[in-house]
Amino acid sequence: MVVDERLAGVMRDVWWLILLRGIFAVIFGIVALLWPGLTVLSLVLLFGIYSIVDGVTAIARAVHSRRYESAWVWWALVGIVSVVAGIIAFLWPAITALALLYVIAFYAIVFGVGQTVAAFRLREVRGIGWGLMLVSGILAIIFGIWLLVAPDTSILTLIWLLGGYAIAFGILVIVASFQLRGRAKDAGLLDAGAGSTESHAITGESPHKS
Repeated sequence: MVVDERLAGVMRDVWWLILLRGIFAVIFGIVALLWPGLTVLSLVLLFGIYSIVDGVTAIARAVHSRRYESAWVWWALVGIVSVVAGIIAFLWPAITALALLYVIAFYAIVFGVGQTVAAFRLREVRGIGWGLMLVSGILAIIFGIWLLVAPDTSILTLIWLLGGYAIAFGILVIVASFQLRGRAKDAGLLDAGAGSTESHAITGESPHKS
């Protein structure tokens, strides 16, 4: 199986980081939706934790993939934006529901733009799941704009919107990660002898060829 070198590197080194981002997003969404009587302060702290964890994971993905992807800078930007949003949440615990809405809205838009641009930069690398990344980025932009045009959204509505968005985003990212893992297994990049198999998978040579 012939595999692009960039795709091989991403499949081998990064798929599990993408999976973690998706899992964290789904967990955050479920907790937000199921937490009884979630207050603004609790939502701020929950959002702050999620943003920082997601940001650190995105930055780790950028560092791991910088040798293979020209889009690694955008993943790093997405991660930095997430971490900054989380830090703002922790430094401003007394934030009002309206102010929190604007923080989440701008975070979602900047995050979505970074995700969308990164996906477009990867579209020439077949099998990397860039389409799912693109959809998740567009979803984030739509979510952010929706919050901006409805500033009178109640805290309960904000919780439902944020929880639903996080779950949808997380599912898309998880599917993309398993798509990468499946391609990696097909190429033999996750086998015990991945080191030698990888070079054959990239070049398309048979490992038994003398």
